[in-house]
Amino acid sequence: MEDEEAAAVLKAVGRQIKLWREAAGMLQAELGVAIGYSEEMVSSVERGRRVPKPDFLDKTDEVLGANGKISGMKEDVERARYPKNVRDLAKLEAEAVDLGAYAGLHIHGLLQTAEYARALYAMRRPAFTEEEIERYVEARMARKSVFERIPRPMLTFVQEEATLRRPLGGKMVLRQQLEHLLEIGKLRHVVIQVMPTDRDDHAGMAGSLRLLKLPDGKTLGHSEGQLHSRLISDPRNVQILEMRYGMIRAQALTPRESLAFIEKVMGEET
Repeated sequence: MEDEEAAAVLKAVGRQIKLWREAAGMLQAELGVAIGYSEEMVSSVERGRRVPKPDFLDKTDEVLGANGKISGMKEDVERARYPKNVRDLAKLEAEAVDLGAYAGLHIHGLLQTAEYARALYAMRRPAFTEEEIERYVEARMARKSVFERIPRPMLTFVQEEATLRRPLGGKMVLRQQLEHLLEIGKLRHVVIQVMPTDRDDHAGMAGSLRLLKLPDGKTLGHSEGQLHSRLISDPRNVQILEMRYGMIRAQALTPRESLAFIEKVMGEET
């Protein structure tokens, strides 16, 4: 695990499972058979080295007669499942009343399909294991709950044209991704715009950015680079990002033009 908080949670959960198992007089292999998981998986969970899925916890709770004490840890485990930077960002997204983002290299994370996200993580170097890829994909998909929150936050996105044409994961994955953009773009609290490649004036040349306005009126910025993901809270720097994002939106196609543009790209890629 990348952070001490998540590691501590998983070790505590593993220790509780071990205590309940031993109190029931069962070996790891016997518990594994009873809940449909391998002995190695049970061992890894008890040592805090693997993240147990909700199904694992529910079945373990039932077999060991824990009366909900093991199942009750699902929420803590779910938070520990995701990397710390993802947990921190997801928490802010869950609070934001207004979120704006410009994406220049790939489809923004909140707009990605699971297949597109999986393709992105599969091409990371150094390479992720399959388990790591699934962990990151699950974390990214969980963040999409921001679209369903009530009251609805205002969500605006500006996508670089190149991100609509780059067939990450293959043409079929890209087509499904574009279809998803069109579907999301029809939501009344979501605005998707496209920045055409032929623009000769572009305020986003410094890279992708994100802005999150919180209920108390405070606005935070967020940026990602090759080896960093950082939150920007200095009001002077946030003001610069707000100015740039405003200009980017003004330079991009209108929302209606953008959806038509995405449909056009889909037709060209068929």
